[in-house]
Amino acid sequence: MRSNFLTFALLFVSTAIALAQNPYKITGSAVDTAASAKLLNTSISVLNAKDSTLYKFTRAKGDGSFAISDLSAGKFILLVTYPGYADYVEHFQLDAAKPARDFGNINLLLKANLLKEVMIKGDAVAIKIKGDTTEFNAAAFKIEPNSKVEDLLKQFPGIQVDQNGKITAQGETVEKVLVDGEEFFGDDPTLVTKNLRGDMVDKVQLFDKKSDQATFTGIDDGVKTKTLNIQLKEDKKTGYFGKVDAGGASDDFYQGQGMYNKFKGKQKFSAYATVGNTGKTGLSWRDNDKYAGSSNVEFSDDGGIMIMWSGNDEFESFSGRYNNQGIPLAHTGGVHYDSKWNKDKESINANYKVGRIAVDGIKNTLSQNNLPSGILSSNSDHIFNNSAFRQKLDVTYQLKLDSASNLKIVVDGTLKDNQAKNSYNTNSVRGNHVLLNTSNRALTNEGEQRMFNASALWNKKFRKKGRTVSLNVRQSVNQEETDGFLNSVNSFFDEQGALTNVQSVNQRKVNTTESSVFSSNLAYTEPLSKALSVVVNYGLGLNNSSADRESYNQSPSGQYDQLDPVFSNDFTLDQLSNQFGAAFNYKKDKMVVNFGSKATAVKFDQRDNINGIRYERNFINLNPQGRLQYNLAKQKSLYFNYYGNTNQPTINQIQPVLVNDDPLNITLGNPDLKPSFRSSFSIGYNSYKILTDQYIYFHAFYGFTSNAIVNNVTTDAEGRNTYQSFNMKDRDPANFSFYGNISRKVNKAGLNIGINLSANGNTYYNLINDEVNMTQSYNFSGGVRISQYKAKKYRVSLNAGPAYNRSQASLQKQINNNGWGLNTNAHLSVTLPGKLEIVTDGNYEFQQKTLSFDQDFDRMIWNTSINKRFLKQENLTLSLSGNDLLNQNIGFSRSANGNFITQNSYNTIKRYFMFSLVWDFNKMGGGAPNTN
Repeated sequence: MRSNFLTFALLFVSTAIALAQNPYKITGSAVDTAASAKLLNTSISVLNAKDSTLYKFTRAKGDGSFAISDLSAGKFILLVTYPGYADYVEHFQLDAAKPARDFGNINLLLKANLLKEVMIKGDAVAIKIKGDTTEFNAAAFKIEPNSKVEDLLKQFPGIQVDQNGKITAQGETVEKVLVDGEEFFGDDPTLVTKNLRGDMVDKVQLFDKKSDQATFTGIDDGVKTKTLNIQLKEDKKTGYFGKVDAGGASDDFYQGQGMYNKFKGKQKFSAYATVGNTGKTGLSWRDNDKYAGSSNVEFSDDGGIMIMWSGNDEFESFSGRYNNQGIPLAHTGGVHYDSKWNKDKESINANYKVGRIAVDGIKNTLSQNNLPSGILSSNSDHIFNNSAFRQKLDVTYQLKLDSASNLKIVVDGTLKDNQAKNSYNTNSVRGNHVLLNTSNRALTNEGEQRMFNASALWNKKFRKKGRTVSLNVRQSVNQEETDGFLNSVNSFFDEQGALTNVQSVNQRKVNTTESSVFSSNLAYTEPLSKALSVVVNYGLGLNNSSADRESYNQSPSGQYDQLDPVFSNDFTLDQLSNQFGAAFNYKKDKMVVNFGSKATAVKFDQRDNINGIRYERNFINLNPQGRLQYNLAKQKSLYFNYYGNTNQPTINQIQPVLVNDDPLNITLGNPDLKPSFRSSFSIGYNSYKILTDQYIYFHAFYGFTSNAIVNNVTTDAEGRNTYQSFNMKDRDPANFSFYGNISRKVNKAGLNIGINLSANGNTYYNLINDEVNMTQSYNFSGGVRISQYKAKKYRVSLNAGPAYNRSQASLQKQINNNGWGLNTNAHLSVTLPGKLEIVTDGNYEFQQKTLSFDQDFDRMIWNTSINKRFLKQENLTLSLSGNDLLNQNIGFSRSANGNFITQNSYNTIKRYFMFSLVWDFNKMGGGAPNTN
């Protein structure tokens, strides 16, 4: 492995050096000869002559001189701009005969000195390129009165916003939305885009945000986050604004929302609240567990062993997520405050969120279990009534200690209470349709969870550029208690369908888990040359955790006071980890190369307090990684990534922890498990042309696992499944994915036309009754997207394309889930006289029947609303909306996992009609309130 890694690193460096050679360049100076002035920081842009897209960019030095090297042969346009001066434009060409061009002194003229007959366009330029940042001038785009930031973003070239508020820019998902450079309500983009008013925006900047480490050290580590920064107008930074939205509907549906924002210079205060049962839970499309954290217990840090009871244990907390299954009732709210002071040396960003969600629903699951001897089919009905109440507070404080060092402290705490009630009724039949077994289970559970996290980051720059040191420490505490009951009756039948056996379980389950995790990382960066630098780090991790699961049988007195030692366990864990790592960074001109590795030595000590058994393991995890990025132009890049990691088996894979929450599915431990190694490769390309609004983006991924930990499943004659993990020696499970997106604006027709292609799949191996089974699940899809927008007139879009799904198990290839599908989305909004607006959208989905499931699935979801604006400022809106007008919304999904092919159907929100009233209020910039 070591020789392969060194070869991989040398390949990266040699490729970087080979691609970095290029002899073409230009030079010159930007001056005002009339005023005898050298124009510092003049913008120098090189555009491709063919389509006027940006190719290279720099700024003039203090004496006005500039130089751009590493150009290629071809025809170009030189664009020189400076505030208050007319733009200078000149076409030029570079070739082998003339690889360099000296423009000499470029004399820029003040706009005031130009002839009055000459019109200079530029005061409201819609789009500017500033280095790696694309800046949109909000004043150049028309929006309706009281429109939100989301409505403004929809008009920007290269940006799309879907019905859930998810933002895609130049083919990539936008992960962060900032307001004046700061997070707003943590990391919830929709609270910005759906609530801030569009007319408050001055500019919107789109850029790839570097990691905190890269921003501080100046060493590009290749970690980027697509980010939007909303810059507010100066006169809109003082005052208040907000909205109130209330609606009542048929079939007892309703929703309401209120938000209040007060800005005063560098201080921002906001508060919001939502209530409703229409599926709006107040969560963003990427909430990062701010409301819905996992209830799993994770005792690991940087490669340690994990304890994760979920997967085989259904007796766990309700996570608090709503995944469109069932009918939700949500109450959420929050407050936000951020401010800067002491000449911006100190800042604070605080958020408090509170929410309760209850979800009631029914679900039906059809599954096909592929065995060497045939198939077993099951039909399960699931009724659930779950609720969760969560509060979270997070505070970030930053202090600039001096010109070379900073301190950042982050503290957050979460309190969660939940209740879960689940009942299952399952029938399983053999391949000849003779009854195999039945199961009736009821699980009730109440739980409390308390989480606390604190971290501190200190960093310092030295006099030598690129030499830095940083220290990051983090402490996490997690406590969870659950208390509930399990009642199950399982009946078994012989090959003639006659009852042979009945098993019952009636127990109380009391679970207590606690964890205290400390981690630290000390990093030092050192420039080895102008192009090459290194980052070395050391990290110490400490885990002290416990998990106590007690099962009690009912005594003759009716009390649950008889401890069941077979299905009870009590573990304590002490874990010490030491991590060492080094990463090299090579950056020259268009090339950025990163390669390195981390090694984590883990000492693991766990004790079984009930049986008096001790488990000790010492192991080393390796994480080699590499990244190559080649910037073909300012808006065009190509990258390649490699990442490798050692995966240690989890405790519930190693230890024989018996759980009887589902008596038909039992998991056994395997103490002889060895670690597996995962290798992942990805390649991507993106290109964007401003003038034609054209972008090309694709990302491909492939990964495989050596010595993979997979399941050995034994299914007995009565249909009981016993799972035990083992290492697959001679076959490597693998998965892949591909996504490509091409879009372009057709100027003459005013249309945006795009094509997207996607594919994903995996190949998984396991043993079924000691025979190797290979399960393959592939999905291929494509689509064409057409859209057109006319300000204050209409917006129309259509996205449609086919899909093909291939899911089959090698043991039963003749009974597969292969089939075609179709997905179509359409949207139309029209503005009519009289301040009327009509909005309608539809989604049609089709999946054909397969050999596994003998029915086609198709549904058409059609939603429409009619909106009427009132008052002089048009800030009062009355809406009549219809959800799922055809009443066809049916929850549905199909999937393949291991030797199972599964179809789920569930109830969800269907047709209703709603009247709603929305009032926007605004008093920004010291003017009179806009309320009439």
